[in-house]
Amino acid sequence: MSLTLDSKTETGLPLSGRHAVVTGAGSGIGEAIALELARLGATLTLVGRREAPLQATCAKLTGSGHGHVVADITDHDGIAQALDAAAKIRGPIAILINNAGAAKSAPAGKTSIELWNEMLTVNLTGTFNCTRAVLPTMQAARWGRIVNIASTAGLVGYAYVSAYCAAKHGVIGFTRALALEVAKHGITVNAVCPGYTDTPLLGGAVDNIVAKTGRSSDDAKTTLAASNPQGRLVQPEDVARAVGWLCLPGSEAIHGQSIPVAGGEVMAG
Repeated sequence: MSLTLDSKTETGLPLSGRHAVVTGAGSGIGEAIALELARLGATLTLVGRREAPLQATCAKLTGSGHGHVVADITDHDGIAQALDAAAKIRGPIAILINNAGAAKSAPAGKTSIELWNEMLTVNLTGTFNCTRAVLPTMQAARWGRIVNIASTAGLVGYAYVSAYCAAKHGVIGFTRALALEVAKHGITVNAVCPGYTDTPLLGGAVDNIVAKTGRSSDDAKTTLAASNPQGRLVQPEDVARAVGWLCLPGSEAIHGQSIPVAGGEVMAG
C-alpha cells in the first residue's frame, strides 16, 4: 500500500468538507467522477492499483487537499487499512464511489473458472470490501453517500459476458439490500448503470467485434453506439454528472435506485 495525502481543504461549495473516495480513479469514468466531485467541493482520495494514473488524475483536480492511495480493492484487509489511513488525515469518509471494475468476455461454455472468479471478485467483492470499510463511520455520522457504478449489464443480459453480467447484477442486488438496511441512518445507496461508454474499458468489446467480423475499430464503435437511441457512446462526463447529483445535499429521497445512463436504451425487466 502506498499513501499520498495533503491536509488542506476547499470551502464554499456544496460538498465542501466532505471526504470522498473514488476507486478506479486513474482513467475513464473514475477520473471523470473525481473531477466532478472536486468541482463540487469535495476533498478526494483516489484509489487504484497503479500510482502514475492516480497522480495524473490528482493533478487535474480543482481545489486542494486531494491525494491518492495505491491499493487493491479485492484485498479485504488491505483496502480497509488504506481507507482508514486516508480518513485519519482527511477526516471521516462521507462519500464512496465504487467505480473500479473489469470486463472480460467469453461464451458461457468457454468461460473459465478463473475468468468467472475474476469478474465476481473485482466487480462485486471489491464493491463489498470498500463499502464494508466505510459503512460504520457513515452510520456513526448519520450521513453518507454510496454510489456503485454498475452497468446496463446489471439490468439486462448481454451475450458473451455472462460472468460480467452476473457480477453487475450482484452489485445492483447488493445496492438494493444495503439501501433497506441504512434507510434510517441518513445514508443513501444507489447504483448508476452506464451503457456503452467511451473509455479504455470499451476496448475489449471493440476488439471482440474486430476479431469476429474483421471490421475496423471505428466501425465496431459505431455498432456499439447504435444500441443507444441517441446514436452515440455515453461519455464519462455523462456518468460523472449523474453521480455528482446523487451526492449533493437534497438528493436524500433518491435511494436504492439503479439509474441507467444509456441515452434512452430500454432496460426491459
